[in-house]
Amino acid sequence: MGHESVAIIPTAPVFVRNRDVEFPFRPDSDFYYLTGYPEPEAVAVLVPDRHHGEYVLFCRERDEKMEIWNGRRAGLEGACEIYSANDAFPIDDMDEILPGLLEDRARIYYTMGNNAVFDQRVLGWVNQVRKRVRTGVNAPDEFVSLNHLLHEMRLFKSRQEISIMRKAAKIAASAHKRAMRTCRPGMMEYQIEAELQHEFMRLGSRSPAYPSIVGGGENSCILHYTENSGELHDGDVLLIDAGAEYENYASDISRTFPVNGRFSREQRQVYELVLEANLAAIAKVRPGNHWNEPHDTAVHILTEGLLALGILKGKLNTLIKNEAYKKYFMHRTGHWIGMDVHDVGDYKLDGEWRAFAPGMVTTIEPGLYFQPHQGLAAKWWNIGVRIEDDVLVTGGGNEVFTRDVPKTVDEIEELMAASKAA
Repeated sequence: MGHESVAIIPTAPVFVRNRDVEFPFRPDSDFYYLTGYPEPEAVAVLVPDRHHGEYVLFCRERDEKMEIWNGRRAGLEGACEIYSANDAFPIDDMDEILPGLLEDRARIYYTMGNNAVFDQRVLGWVNQVRKRVRTGVNAPDEFVSLNHLLHEMRLFKSRQEISIMRKAAKIAASAHKRAMRTCRPGMMEYQIEAELQHEFMRLGSRSPAYPSIVGGGENSCILHYTENSGELHDGDVLLIDAGAEYENYASDISRTFPVNGRFSREQRQVYELVLEANLAAIAKVRPGNHWNEPHDTAVHILTEGLLALGILKGKLNTLIKNEAYKKYFMHRTGHWIGMDVHDVGDYKLDGEWRAFAPGMVTTIEPGLYFQPHQGLAAKWWNIGVRIEDDVLVTGGGNEVFTRDVPKTVDEIEELMAASKAA
């Protein structure tokens, strides 16, 4: 940043769900990445070369009455002793203290646009300093977004982060296996969601990383289906896209399996095609390969398979060039994952797909979705298949965090048959 700079990073605001009920609080990811501080109403300020400490945290003070109602607070002392701030001030005193930290600083590292109300406060502090220029104080005249610098840091996971993400993936993997064991025709989608949530919490995850997708039959063909209110029917597939959040890091797993425990001929054909694309795309996740290689590989395999099944007609290269596959595979093959399920980090550098490097973590999630339409044989209708894994780029290739979840036809059918026998 340089000694003439200051960075301001607020945590997320508290949101009201309805009337006086609040949504469960979750810190802003950038803020938490830098501080580890879990409480609301907090702002981190980084001031290089400040005599009294470069890392300043504005936070809530201890309050015996409020802590009886709403839980314990770290307070100013805890901000320093537990969360390693060099200095801490009451959040209520921020408007009085923070303008002084901006004096004689040339630039402010702050990301505009995330919180319009806080944006105005920052501008107000700068204007306060500007009013004092006749006293010899200089005001910042440059704003620099934190996104590029901070998000490039977040893209490369440390050993500690990788350990946490392994744990998040293991929790989610156990939940997916529980869903496979539990599933029966006649159950409701939300009952399977409850099994997922039970396993998440049983193993230490207090929250899903995102709203779980549990879609049977026709709902398996809706990419971001979250109603989870339908009945599961004999003969349908069930697509589950669910991940656990552990210590504010996400996992993201998709599996598809037959509600009755046995794939039909058509379901098996579609499933094995998607699995082939999944495995081939994972093999492309290695240092030196560029970000889009897994997607290109998946597109080639899926288009070739759709031709073999008679669902697409024409020449392979022409179909790929014209993106004919997008009728059935309309999303990308993956995304970065970390503290956010769709994590930060540039996918291109100077207009070119960036190369994979050790420490990056991506999902690999090819899929095929056959909604009923004229021209598609009825035997394919309402088969939606997605197979998604979380993959770490290592020095020698990759590590699949989510490998504990069965994904071959035989493994899935065997697991489901064993649960029925028990």
